[in-house]
Amino acid sequence: MTVVAVGFVSCMSSNAVSKNELSQIVRKQIDDRHFTIEVTRMLPMNGRSSELTSLYSLTVNSDSIDSYLPYFGTAYSIPYGGGQGLTFKAPITDYTENFDSKGTADISIQTRSEDDNYHYRIQIFKNGSASILVTPVNRQAISFYGNLKMKEE
Repeated sequence: MTVVAVGFVSCMSSNAVSKNELSQIVRKQIDDRHFTIEVTRMLPMNGRSSELTSLYSLTVNSDSIDSYLPYFGTAYSIPYGGGQGLTFKAPITDYTENFDSKGTADISIQTRSEDDNYHYRIQIFKNGSASILVTPVNRQAISFYGNLKMKEE
């Protein structure tokens, strides 16, 4: 019984270390402003949540954003031919980040593509899971869910 109890406690402490290490990796990527979120689910404002079967992502590289996301929703005004949607690379015009008491990052990004102005509100949790709310000026907002891509050290 003692051996089982000691084994259980050692497993718990190794999981706590793993969670702590994961939290530190997540925090470092956010602080460096170099991270990629691999998106697995989307939720349009007027529609059902859907799993994404293709690879979609959002990458922040210091002063630019690389948005490769699908869009489903109502467009109020779009360029002839439909435009780029949420697939573009552009400079970041405004970037703020805050961490709450639980270690969740709340990141706000303003950017502009050839088609529209966008506000990205990104929440990244200590375990690397993430949510993204994209609010374009000329289209309905849309939400995405996924995970932070862990960079190899």
